[in-house]
Amino acid sequence: MVTAVLPMPANAPSYWADACKHLMKRDRVMKKLIPQFPGATLQSRGDAFTTLARSIVGQQISVKAAQSVWERFEKLPAKMVPANVLKLKVDDMRAAGLSARKVEYLVDLALHFDNGAVHVDQWTGMDDDAIIAELIAIRGIGRWTAEMLLIFHLMRPNVLPLDDVGLINGISQAYFSGEPVSRSDAREVAAAWSPYCSVATWYIWRSLDPLPVAY
Repeated sequence: MVTAVLPMPANAPSYWADACKHLMKRDRVMKKLIPQFPGATLQSRGDAFTTLARSIVGQQISVKAAQSVWERFEKLPAKMVPANVLKLKVDDMRAAGLSARKVEYLVDLALHFDNGAVHVDQWTGMDDDAIIAELIAIRGIGRWTAEMLLIFHLMRPNVLPLDDVGLINGISQAYFSGEPVSRSDAREVAAAWSPYCSVATWYIWRSLDPLPVAY
């Protein structure tokens, strides 16, 4: 029943309850999955720079390893803001567990934010593709990282991150009995999710790991 997912937390995205109703009505998997996580919703950390920095740190390593590296890295600056990151010593960043390439990416990210090349204050009026185009100009940020910002910072409701391994694996397990899934297969499944692909993706992630991931 739809009422099983209500009430929503006060800080839940405004569209979350409507999204759950839509998904449970349109999709047999979501009808069973959503009630398993009552009261849990997508949450924003409220800071674009931190979200992107966490995404860079988390590239190509496990969630657990990423959290460990992030906890060491975030202790280096007095506050996690671009100007402070630019003052850090490379050796200290490497000692926190960051690869040389990720150090370069984090510095480039900080430079883009510090010099105003990223128009954070204009994002609310920009569509998803325009924001993605702006972000992928930064070294180390591809479409997946930009989509994580759309989901976790801006909380855009209809993002489908087809490059996300967890999403593809989750669709494979929930809809195809564990058989390999192509991007085309995933798009077909997600056709029923629109305009709430971000919400369905979040629940697919929960089906793999009950603890919410956040960037």
